[in-house]
Amino acid sequence: MVNQNLTATEIGFTHEDFAALLDKYDYHFSPGDVVPGTVFSIEPRGALIDIGAKTAAYIPIQEMSINRVDAPEEVLQSNETREFFILTDENEDGQLTLSIRRIEYMRAWERVRQLQAEDATVRSGVFATNRGGALVRIEGLRGFIPGSHISTRKPKEDLVGEELPLKFLEVDEERNRLVLSHRRALVERKMNRLEVGEVVIGTVRGIKPYGAFIDIGGVSGLLHISEISHEHIDTPHSVFNVNDEVKVMIIDLDAERGRISLSTKQLEPEPGDMIKNRDLVYDKAEEMAAKYREQLLAKQQGITTPVEAAPVEATDVETVAGDVAPAEAVLEEEVPPATEIEEEIPPAIE
Repeated sequence: MVNQNLTATEIGFTHEDFAALLDKYDYHFSPGDVVPGTVFSIEPRGALIDIGAKTAAYIPIQEMSINRVDAPEEVLQSNETREFFILTDENEDGQLTLSIRRIEYMRAWERVRQLQAEDATVRSGVFATNRGGALVRIEGLRGFIPGSHISTRKPKEDLVGEELPLKFLEVDEERNRLVLSHRRALVERKMNRLEVGEVVIGTVRGIKPYGAFIDIGGVSGLLHISEISHEHIDTPHSVFNVNDEVKVMIIDLDAERGRISLSTKQLEPEPGDMIKNRDLVYDKAEEMAAKYREQLLAKQQGITTPVEAAPVEATDVETVAGDVAPAEAVLEEEVPPATEIEEEIPPAIE
């Protein structure tokens, strides 16, 4: 059995020898290192941490968490061992400054990058708004929703406290930017229940020179001017008014961009009926949509035999995407370019 009462002389190793040994093996701690440490003293505005250095390291309360901390005991307990980030080099007293907050941020950025790669939909509550949009927190990071990507009729100010589904638009740790879209999340959710060739009922919410924006179940689709009728139309205002209820057919679903393209032109029994006899178009909408779907299926299967009773020329179906392309380009103007909202985007790390 080992005699625990041996003196320093008997074992030939003193405290001075141990201190000299520590000096010989000079442990180097550098800012940016992540090291284990044990809490041995909690103070009113911070804590002292033993990380194996000559002097106890210090973590201030503001570095204890991504979230607001009012008292160190909310995060740390005496004798607790965990990882710490070395924030600054030794001060004049030889003391290092530590952070838990930085570790949480690094892991938060890693997590949101993973969520973006998975094209995940996340939910978060709005905690503030500014002139450009709304602010939320994702994994502890502050995210920004541009006003053009908020799909609601409520004023932005009334969104505070409301939880929203969101998709990632930009995850940029280097620029400290986290930008999200409510509109994309809603459109994607709606798209999961929609199909190309389906007839839906919507309400005209806005009219532009290039087309009309139609609300279909809480999301907006674009009825481009080229997809209103086979006959030429000078302006969508000549056909529609805001708040008109309309029947439209979905001709394209772009989940990546969060856009829905619509058509009434493909529902016309005869070219120009949207101008001359809109009620007939709505009465025959399902029938014409069924023929449109048959044409698409035939085209996909490589069948060249024309489908009977479809007044739409074959080339019209083949060029649907081409007709819609200008609408997509114009719709992009509805979203302010990054340079216009740059000053409104707060940093993800405060």
